[in-house]
Amino acid sequence: MNRLGLWGLLCAALLGCWEPADALTCFDKQYIYKGRCCNRCRPGEKLMSECQETEDSVCVPCESGHYQPSWTKEKHCAPHDICESNAGLIEKIKGNGTHNTVCQCRAGTHCSDISCQTCVENQPCQLGSGFVAAKAMERMSSPCEPCAEGTFSNVSSKTEPCHPWTSCEEKGLVVKVKGTNSSDVICESSRRSSLSVLIPITAAVVTCLVGVCIYCLVHTDSRRRGPKEIEAGEPGESPHPQQPMEQDENVLPVQETLLRGQPVAQEDGKESRISEQEML
Repeated sequence: MNRLGLWGLLCAALLGCWEPADALTCFDKQYIYKGRCCNRCRPGEKLMSECQETEDSVCVPCESGHYQPSWTKEKHCAPHDICESNAGLIEKIKGNGTHNTVCQCRAGTHCSDISCQTCVENQPCQLGSGFVAAKAMERMSSPCEPCAEGTFSNVSSKTEPCHPWTSCEEKGLVVKVKGTNSSDVICESSRRSSLSVLIPITAAVVTCLVGVCIYCLVHTDSRRRGPKEIEAGEPGESPHPQQPMEQDENVLPVQETLLRGQPVAQEDGKESRISEQEML
């Protein structure tokens, strides 16, 4: 590249960075028109004519059924959305000069898509789930949501939300049965609750005491009858039966012998040795 080309590039760069000393700067609610700063129209208005050297911008309110949400230099306002009843839409918030109309689906229906131009029928929320209106407003396809802890839904409905459990404390009661996502809490009086605890305990204690008493009576009676039966024995029997005397095997039977006309005992097996003198 020759020297002339380099000087050309340098001059172009300098010109790109250079701004005129009298460059126009306007406020954020103004705009530049023919070298002048013209005021924008406020929300709810549209521009009728540009500013001139001797006069400011001319603005007029938006016509009926139209709106302008911000500061603008536009000469036309936007029309309000129309909530078509044939599509199942109803008006939630009426439009005005600064805000558009807000449409929503009728109760029991929800938006068919993100544009929400038409509505479709809700499927019934099952037991344990409730209809969430905010989800239908946000154009969600499923406005049903499981009931959170502390809430319940015991019906299948297209419009019924989850309801909070009954507060037993606020009624001066106590919880008998805890609630679930498909059933409410069951309350009862605190006195009845105390009785429901005391009655089983009292019954158990009484049962134990009766058992102990029966046990003591049975064992005391058996102890009293034991010694009497031993003393009395069986009817017709001697209380102290005599055992037959055992005969000593070493004792020989005794035979009687007459001696001078008098009987004399003599052991069996022994010869009679009575002296002859005695026999004479």
